[in-house]
Amino acid sequence: MSYGVDSPRRRVLSWAFYDWANSAFATVVMAGFFPVFFKKYWAVDLAATDSTFWLGSVNSTASLLVVVSAPLLGAVADQAGAKKRFLIGFTLLGILSCSALFWLAAGQWGMALAIYLFGLLGFSGSNIFYDALLVEVAPSGSYERASALGFALGYLGGGLLFAFNLAMTLFPDSFGLEDSAQAVRLSFLTVACWWALFSFPVVLWVPESPRIGGPGWKAGVQGALRQLGETLGHIRCLRTTFQFLVAYWFYIDGVDTIVHMAVDFGLAIGFEADSLMIALLITQFVGFPAALAFGRLGERWGARRSILLAIGIYMLVVMGASRMDRVEEFYLLAVAIGMVQGGIQALSRALFASLIPGGQTAEFFGFYNMVGRFAAVLGPVLVGLAAAMSGDSRLSLFPVLLLFLIGALLLWRVDLQAGRAAAGSALD
Repeated sequence: MSYGVDSPRRRVLSWAFYDWANSAFATVVMAGFFPVFFKKYWAVDLAATDSTFWLGSVNSTASLLVVVSAPLLGAVADQAGAKKRFLIGFTLLGILSCSALFWLAAGQWGMALAIYLFGLLGFSGSNIFYDALLVEVAPSGSYERASALGFALGYLGGGLLFAFNLAMTLFPDSFGLEDSAQAVRLSFLTVACWWALFSFPVVLWVPESPRIGGPGWKAGVQGALRQLGETLGHIRCLRTTFQFLVAYWFYIDGVDTIVHMAVDFGLAIGFEADSLMIALLITQFVGFPAALAFGRLGERWGARRSILLAIGIYMLVVMGASRMDRVEEFYLLAVAIGMVQGGIQALSRALFASLIPGGQTAEFFGFYNMVGRFAAVLGPVLVGLAAAMSGDSRLSLFPVLLLFLIGALLLWRVDLQAGRAAAGSALD
């Protein structure tokens, strides 16, 4: 098949490369360096409990802002035909925020949090419109493979840059740097450059459907408000889509809880921070081929059954964590998580894309991302309560089993055939 400017394969690959681009922020900044560097460099004069409070508050604020704004922004993008423009705007916000972190000196914790907040908004906001463009580049029968390709490239790209940045922090002399602090600051700048460079394919070669509202932004906003009200009003007509979102909320809450609590869990049972960073790298590089494999599995076996398989593996991971006492076992669990994390995310995005009206993709993916931002709210609370009540950190993840079980049962009951028919009729 040709790879010309207008070829389907080039559009899909260009779209997927945005995951390669912005996953650098998720891996290097969010999961890797910012939480630790904030405590040990910018907020070194704050008590540990205070720095934890402020960091948690910023994460919650960013999530709340996305939850409140995502559906409306998605509706505006649909009406004005502006998904790519919104994607570019939020991407620039994230890139500039990463660049700004490089210039901050030790002790500037307030400014670091403010800039990090804008970075989170740039990353989360761009994902709304990136997800919505999936239906613009891939035919309905190829959502699983295209979505999986995006997550696979995200794991590989984020992992490669994180490995390079981790080497900089461990061996700063080899890179001509003064110390590890300078290496971490430089890492934020490399994320900005990486994100900017690899965003060009989606900007240049991914098409977008024309606006469905009247001319201009004013008409787009007016149409968006009207459309958003209609969507909220007739959500019962897309009951299957709503049922999927409820199921998704439960099982993705379990997934995100493991993602966000894994490092804390490892530290709580006595593992070293360097070992945990190695585990994060393992997850990234295993996630690359595994996400591609899950994409093929979703096409041949069905997205729902493949998601249920991933949920089952997650449940085994939780049970295995309760008996873990060696770092090698933590690495094995990192392999298991890497095998299914990208797959469950990719297939969930593809399955949702098949259950929504084609002309309202950004709006519906606004709801999808809103549900995703609500995820990991209940799970960490349950983990904290379990740890406090049992007094054993190894048992703290057991409540997550309940989230996975409920999500799996609800997903099994979703009538996908009826949902796809309802989404198709909504276009008429």
